[in-house]
Amino acid sequence: MKRYPLPLGPELRETSSVEVLRNPFDGSAVAEVCLADERDVEDAIALAAASFRVMRELPTHARAAILERTATLLSERAEELARLLSLECGKPLRFSRAEVERARLTFTLAAGEARATRGEVLPVDLEPRAEGRLCLSTLVPRGPVAAIAPFNFPLNLVAHKLAPAIAVGTSVVLKPAPQAPASALELAAILAEAGLPPGALSVVPCPPAIAQRLVEDDSLKVLSFTGSDRVGWHLKQLAGKKHVQLELGGNAPCILDEDTDLDAVLDSLVLGAFAFAGQVCIKVQRVLVHASLFDEFLERFVAAARALPCGDPLDEATVVGPLIDEASVRRVLSWVEEARAAGASLHCGGRAQGGVMEPTVLTGVDRT
Repeated sequence: MKRYPLPLGPELRETSSVEVLRNPFDGSAVAEVCLADERDVEDAIALAAASFRVMRELPTHARAAILERTATLLSERAEELARLLSLECGKPLRFSRAEVERARLTFTLAAGEARATRGEVLPVDLEPRAEGRLCLSTLVPRGPVAAIAPFNFPLNLVAHKLAPAIAVGTSVVLKPAPQAPASALELAAILAEAGLPPGALSVVPCPPAIAQRLVEDDSLKVLSFTGSDRVGWHLKQLAGKKHVQLELGGNAPCILDEDTDLDAVLDSLVLGAFAFAGQVCIKVQRVLVHASLFDEFLERFVAAARALPCGDPLDEATVVGPLIDEASVRRVLSWVEEARAAGASLHCGGRAQGGVMEPTVLTGVDRT
């Protein structure tokens, strides 16, 4: 079983607090992860502040080369990383492979952005004494970044934070999701291999109370958070003068009017609702169906949901794997019972087999 020390810039630091990362499908041990304490987080912040000038002065060609090399290494290790994703967060292998490919693309696109022309040339000859003169403006990074990532895309949503930061030339302290930190730690090693300057990235798996220091410390000038709206807005209140970027949860309805071709949309709706057990911020959460199509749609949608392969995320056929943890299973089951108690009808599912929630379809759900 692999052990992950803390990547604090160039240092791989062993800590006294170690957590065993477990597969949400069968509870098997996946890896050992060293956890950061208050001192580790303070050291990571200091490293980011000290490394900011190095990153800002890194020439464009060097930043682009690091990003391109990272994309290449992701391709070379694609299957290994996909299996790790499936083990640590229960994502079915087919979707894990797609996530690794998306992360590769993210770094490739960031390399292009690093080379893009930035700034403007503005005329200033608005009065005679300014004739023949130009105003040149350019964009510069605000400062070191505090990045906090979620469990559901633990590689690509980390890439969404790291790749743009490298492209513009800034340092980062990353807090990965506690449920799925291993892929972020692997990505840190890949970035180091790709030539990222020492100190430009530290990764600090730690509890929220300790991670709060990343939000409050003025040395970090940008907060990039992806997660729930409740936590995101709370962190924004704590962030002081930081520039705050929040990517929060969705509430996605799909509307089928009387002209909808059910053959054209049914497969996408089923996959959008239940792939990766619905743990996707843009998943299909509600389907509003015109009365003229309702009975046919419900029959076909329920049949398709029942037919979805569920279970082991490493099985090539699996579409619906486990929820991320037992607390999530209990929460979803409670929502089903709450809906039924309020008068909703259950057409399939509503039960869990271990960590795997059966695809569940309810109608007549209360609007609140």
